[in-house]
Amino acid sequence: MRIKAPAGGAAEARGAAAGVLAQVMAEGRSLSTALPPALAGLPAQERALLQELCYGVLRWGPRLEVLLARLMTKPLREKERVVHALLLVGLYQLFYTRIPPYAAVAGTVDAARALGKPWAAGLVNAVLRGAQKGGEALLAEVDRDECVATAHPVWLLESLRAGRPEQWRAIVAANNERAPMFLRVNRRHGERAAYLARLAAAGIDATAVPRTECGVVLARPLDVDQLPGFAAGEVSIQDGAAQLAAELLDAQPGERVLDACAAPGGKTCHILERQPALRELAALDHDAARMTRVHENLARLGLTARVIVNDAARPDAWWDGARFDRIVLDAPCAGLGVIRRHPDIKYLRRPEDIAALAALQSRLLDALWPLLRAGGKLVYATCSVLPQENEMQIQRFLQQHTDAREHVIAAAWGRALSHGRLILPGEEGMDGFYYACLEKT
Repeated sequence: MRIKAPAGGAAEARGAAAGVLAQVMAEGRSLSTALPPALAGLPAQERALLQELCYGVLRWGPRLEVLLARLMTKPLREKERVVHALLLVGLYQLFYTRIPPYAAVAGTVDAARALGKPWAAGLVNAVLRGAQKGGEALLAEVDRDECVATAHPVWLLESLRAGRPEQWRAIVAANNERAPMFLRVNRRHGERAAYLARLAAAGIDATAVPRTECGVVLARPLDVDQLPGFAAGEVSIQDGAAQLAAELLDAQPGERVLDACAAPGGKTCHILERQPALRELAALDHDAARMTRVHENLARLGLTARVIVNDAARPDAWWDGARFDRIVLDAPCAGLGVIRRHPDIKYLRRPEDIAALAALQSRLLDALWPLLRAGGKLVYATCSVLPQENEMQIQRFLQQHTDAREHVIAAAWGRALSHGRLILPGEEGMDGFYYACLEKT
C-alpha cells in the first residue's frame, strides 16, 4: 500500500533522513537516538516527511537494498554511506509513497547538493530514473527470494520460521505494517467511556481496546499536545499489550511491588494508577538516561515511586532485604514483537544477540526470585516472539526452582503456549508480547 506523504521541495528533510539512516545502518545507532536531533533541526512543516522517510526506509530497507544493488553498475565506496542512504530514500519515495515521481526525483537530487555532495546529483538522478523505468520488473525478479520480498534479514526470517513455524508469515507481515497509537486512560481521573466521549467531541476518532481495562486506540496517530488532558495526566501513551502487565500483576492494597527493568515507566505508572493504596512501588533500571523518563512520567501523572538506578541482576547493590509481594520483570529482549514500532531492529539486531539476551533473562529471573515473599507473584514479560526468550525461559526456571509454580493465564487475548501466553504482532492491533505468571510456594 502506498502512503501519502508531503512532497514539496523538502531537500533538507530528505538530506536529514539520509544522515539519520546512515547513522543507523552504518554506525549502529538506534533510530530513537539519531532521529530526535534531526527533527529538532528542521522547520515544523518538514518533520513529518523526515519521520516518514526514516521509518519507511528502515521498514523496507532489506528489500530496497537489493533493488539498489541491481540498479547500480558498481557499489559506492564505504565512506559514501550518506549517499547510499539517500538513494534508498529516493527509492522508498518512488515505490512506497504517493509523492509524485518527478517531485521525489528532483527533491532527492537537490538533497545530494544540500548534503555537500554535488558530484552525487547525477548519480541519484540516473539511479532513480532507472528505477522509474524498470524498477517494478526488477522488484518482481528479486522478490523471488522470500527474505527480499518480506524485507527481513536472512537470519531473522530463519529464526522466526524455526521458532514459530505456524505463525511466522503473520509475524513478518505485521512487522511491515504501521503500528497504531494506543492510549491508557488514567482511571483516577475518569472512566474510559468518558474519555472516549471527550475525544469524539474534539473530532478525534477512537475506539476502546477490548482486552484491556482502560485502553484506547486512535484511528490516526496524533501529537500528544492534541490529546485532551494529556498534560494533566488524564491519559498516557502505551500499547494495549503492554497494558496487560498491570492487570496480570493485580497488586493489592498495602503490598510492596518491584518493577524491574522499569524504564521508561509505563508499567510503573499503570500499576500505581490501578492500585493507589500500595505500601511502596520500587521502579528499578540500570539506564540512568532512560530513568529520567520515569521521573517525568511520574511527575506528569502526580504519582510517587522509589526510583532506583542499578542493575536488577545484582540485588546486593540496591536491595534493602525486605521482600516484595509482587514483582514484574519486563525483561530485556530482542524486541521481535515490536519491529513495526522500531524498524531499526532489522539493522541493529544480530543473530548472536538471542543467546546473549536469553542468558541475561535467566540471570535476572534467578536474581530476583529470592526477593519475592512466599505466596508472592512474579509476572515475566517480553516484547519478543521467540521461544528461547519466552516459554523455554520459563520451562528452565521451573525445572531449576522447586519453590516456583506457574499460574496459568486464562485470558481471551493471545494464545496459550506450553508455558505462558503469546500475543502475535498485530493481533487485535496490539504489539507482539509474551507473559507468564510465577508463584512462590
